[in-house]
Amino acid sequence: MKFITNKKTALLSVCMITGHFLFSQIDKKATKETKILYQNLKTISKNHILFGHQHALEYGHGWKDESNKSDVKLVTGSHPAVVGIDFSGFSGHSKEEIEKNKTVLKKNVIDTYERGGITTVSWHFNNPASGGGFYWKDSVSLAAMSLIKKDGSHHEQYKEILKTIADFAHSVKAKDGKLVPMIFRPFHEFDGDWFWWGKKYTSREDFIEVWQFTVSYLRDTLGVHNFIYAFSPDTRFNSESEYLERYPGDKYVDLFGIDDYGDFGRDRKYDLDAGVKRLKIISDLAIKKKKLAAFTETGLESVPNKTWWTDILLKSLKQENIQLSYVLVWRNDVHSPTHFYAPYLGQVSAADFIEFYNDPFTLFENDLKDIYKKKIKLK
Repeated sequence: MKFITNKKTALLSVCMITGHFLFSQIDKKATKETKILYQNLKTISKNHILFGHQHALEYGHGWKDESNKSDVKLVTGSHPAVVGIDFSGFSGHSKEEIEKNKTVLKKNVIDTYERGGITTVSWHFNNPASGGGFYWKDSVSLAAMSLIKKDGSHHEQYKEILKTIADFAHSVKAKDGKLVPMIFRPFHEFDGDWFWWGKKYTSREDFIEVWQFTVSYLRDTLGVHNFIYAFSPDTRFNSESEYLERYPGDKYVDLFGIDDYGDFGRDRKYDLDAGVKRLKIISDLAIKKKKLAAFTETGLESVPNKTWWTDILLKSLKQENIQLSYVLVWRNDVHSPTHFYAPYLGQVSAADFIEFYNDPFTLFENDLKDIYKKKIKLK
């Protein structure tokens, strides 16, 4: 049982929604549940942060496809508040594989909603114009962003792929009859050169055009109204202007994110001042533009630093009045003994992770009450 402080209890007291929402998202026709979630994420970010884990419910360290299980829950007693899934299986595969992927993810998304948790979606999008996957490989990859934009050779194919995503968004209907809200994070880490949509292979103009079309087509043509749209580069920025270099505009983004492993211990190297500075940039942008901000990916592979959770991550998140709705660490591989980012039972950082969990600043799934139904009220 998690120790709940007065501060946390105050956060989770709720009232029925009255008046107008303080922060507007880009989809004016968003479902009621999506709008409420958006507002609550903003409120939470002022004094707390949600913890997230990629693929938390699909598999973990040494296990796969076990009902209501996660490594985070095995250690703390609670699932993460934010569960990451991926639309990577929605294209570039056989129809049978795609339908199988949809079935698995649909149950995952609905179950998370019905427990009170939140789903965020990354998209490791297989290159639609070549035999390559989502990584750039000179031998097979093509610079496809220019090909999938309007009037491009693969534009109609791209529209069909987006229809697959829209069909899934329309299918995740819970027992209460409501469509489940999801945070959708396309074309992540676009400032790097490891994905085919990366900066090295895509002009600024093409990137912005494809982003704007993607949002407009899903929202306005295909009628998807349960998405919150997240914009998340990697770390190749040191100022607000650099962060916004490929920004598609306020009408096409709900959430400012960042994926940052390098400043937080990758290859045993730390530059926490730089990491905090970047988090402060996106936090300030979100405050100024009345949008959300989140630490959309981070983590330390294998977590060899036994106090990484409290001495590195938590201390960094608490600096500079940074306001982030959630922090998400990457996945725990099924087979690899070293590729994991959240602790499992007996792992060297597990005890510190429990301290991280017990800190009043962090919120996990068990801490969330009616996040889709009522507006959180801070006392």
